[in-house]
Amino acid sequence: MSRSLSTLAPEFRERLGVLLEACAARGVDMRPYCTERPPSDQARLWRQSRCMSEIDAAARMLMDADAHWLAGVLLSVGPQHGPQVTSALPGQSWHQFGLACDSYWLASGKAQWSAAKGGNANGYRVMAEEASRLGLRSLGDIGDWPHVQGPASASPRSDGMTWAEIDEAMRERFGGS
Repeated sequence: MSRSLSTLAPEFRERLGVLLEACAARGVDMRPYCTERPPSDQARLWRQSRCMSEIDAAARMLMDADAHWLAGVLLSVGPQHGPQVTSALPGQSWHQFGLACDSYWLASGKAQWSAAKGGNANGYRVMAEEASRLGLRSLGDIGDWPHVQGPASASPRSDGMTWAEIDEAMRERFGGS
């Protein structure tokens, strides 16, 4: 996973910079920690706490949809442990397109992860308000408070891309044949 803003799409990177400045102007220090996320990293996150039958079913679905490269990525990352953290398969998150960023709220020198602390001054709530004002989408409404993305749609699939198109875009962006 990248922390570098340089890996983001230029227009989104510019809007994210404005967002971070707007948060700072309101006394909220948001720190990006995940910008571009390669499909292999997304696959690792998706596989956490999933059984092999679910993983095999997802890989078959990708193969049937002509997303062979992504199916290979999903299968190649091996077993993963930990809590379930995403429902987005590799290629299904805007992170893979450089159009999303996860940030943590730094308060009193410590990373804060709760959207419940601080009331109206909560950094995640401030970030969500400012993101909306700037035409960005916060996923705080579904409990993913650190996440902000450019597109309003939930994923490339809900934006109308086919799995085959996503597969091709990921191969071009991240390499592979």
